[in-house]
Amino acid sequence: MRWTLLLALSLLLASCDDFQVGGGGVMMQGKPAPVVKTKTLKDVGGDLAKITSYRYPDPRMYQISFDEALRQQKPIVMEFATPGHCTQCDKQLQLLKEMMNKYEGKVLFLHMDQYYNPEAYDAFQVRGEPWTFVINAKGTVEVVYPGRILYQEIDPVLADLTGQGG
Repeated sequence: MRWTLLLALSLLLASCDDFQVGGGGVMMQGKPAPVVKTKTLKDVGGDLAKITSYRYPDPRMYQISFDEALRQQKPIVMEFATPGHCTQCDKQLQLLKEMMNKYEGKVLFLHMDQYYNPEAYDAFQVRGEPWTFVINAKGTVEVVYPGRILYQEIDPVLADLTGQGG
């Protein structure tokens, strides 16, 4: 009975043209990433408080715009998180700093804060937080993680994209 009800509800919701679970960003997997210019540390005069609400920002996440990152033809982790109003976002950014240390020079890590880069949220159709997009060196969205991710989820993806996979 429960499965029948769930199936009926999912079919009903799927028939609504405007209904999308978690925003449209989940539909980007396997497609080219949207090209969008995002603010950098240089754009805000080096003031981290004008580009992120994160208490412990890593300046490496704000050095280049997303459109510039695509031109470097390296894998990219694009993190959408606004720790100023999202507790999980703070934990997510801590994890990504660890990943950045492990994959430095091989993967570009960019953090988008909704307060300071809303155009990126629109381009990637992000609703809610945190969201993580892993983009391969060709600019294709490899994986989309709506919600918080674990080390065990993202590390194998990055290892494969950088040739460090087993």
